Amino acid sequence: MKDINKIILIVLDSLGIGELPDSADYSDKGADTLGHIIKAMGRGYNLNNLSKLGLYNISNTSFQNNQKNVIGCYGKMATKSPAKDTTAGHWELSGIVLDKPFPTYPNGFPKNLIEEFEKQTGIKVLGNCVASGTEIIQKLGLQHEQTGYPIVYTSADSVFQIACSEETFGLEKLYDICRIARNLLQGEHAVGRVIARPFIKKDGAYVRTTNRHDFSLTPAGTTVLDLFYNSGGQVISVGKIYDIFAGKSISKAYKTKSNIEGIEKTIELIKQPSEKNTFIFTNLVDFDMLWGHRRNIEAYAKGIKYFDDKLPEIINTLNKNDVLIITADHGCDPSYTKHTDHTREYVPLLIYGKQLKNNVDLGIRSSLSDVGQTIADIFKLSKLKNGTSFKADII
Repeated sequence: MKDINKIILIVLDSLGIGELPDSADYSDKGADTLGHIIKAMGRGYNLNNLSKLGLYNISNTSFQNNQKNVIGCYGKMATKSPAKDTTAGHWELSGIVLDKPFPTYPNGFPKNLIEEFEKQTGIKVLGNCVASGTEIIQKLGLQHEQTGYPIVYTSADSVFQIACSEETFGLEKLYDICRIARNLLQGEHAVGRVIARPFIKKDGAYVRTTNRHDFSLTPAGTTVLDLFYNSGGQVISVGKIYDIFAGKSISKAYKTKSNIEGIEKTIELIKQPSEKNTFIFTNLVDFDMLWGHRRNIEAYAKGIKYFDDKLPEIINTLNKNDVLIITADHGCDPSYTKHTDHTREYVPLLIYGKQLKNNVDLGIRSSLSDVGQTIADIFKLSKLKNGTSFKADII
């Protein structure tokens, strides 16, 4: 067997596969992102290529329907961190388990914090409330354009979001005040992400653009990205991975504006020969941002089917010494009606490589960090603080 020299980790952002045992503590009892999508779409809906990797063979899921001739290894993973947000999920995949969740603000941000932000930016703010991003720009967009005051809001996640018009406020100015917010939001107010939410006016309504930018905390510990990068390998990010890890231990970064662009860029990168060990880390955010939060079941289903249809091309592009890992970071059940936020769920674990075993059930993993630990194990790197490697099960 030749040594593996390329890992491709694709995160289908928010594709949960059923409630975690503690889901009720997060107001998510009964959530099942993929299961509810499959049920809603009916008999004609089938993810043929993901099923070949073992998706339908994952035990104790609502869509379990054991398939023969599975060519991948499969299982599901629980989130160990006491959180259900993007940053916590991706950090845990890389080896960091949070001791406590990032702070959230169900009543808006403290007055003294907003006043300090206004002082440092020299601008008053609008909003300071929990809101839907698409709704608050309709409500306050005109006032923002008239006053030049940025719209500040949050959600059930640990985020400080700033919405401004690209046309009247300016994109770079928006990014600048987000950097001020990121520097300010430390310590007890160290939210997971400060998010720039630019919008424009189109056909009489305000619509968000694709120029979103996330300003994350620097990871609070050693990640598999650090180990890989420091060993001389190259870490390539696709999508918002660079933002989630604050650029730390990333050799090259490719921003994308859609799942389609992210998939195509990933395929292009797999094809490129490399003399170094390579770790391609891709996030496909449309599942979460465009369809999960907006509770659009049909669009979410079409998005999964599109990825499923592209999967053979991804697999056929792999070299003999490449390994493909497909997973998620949390759930965001588009059928869930109690709220429009992320849902506390298990996530799928699907692995394929031409040198790997096939039809191996990896069971229920107790932490997403098993992925990071396995990558470290495959490349003979130092052991991470968290996670249990499943290298021996797949090779």
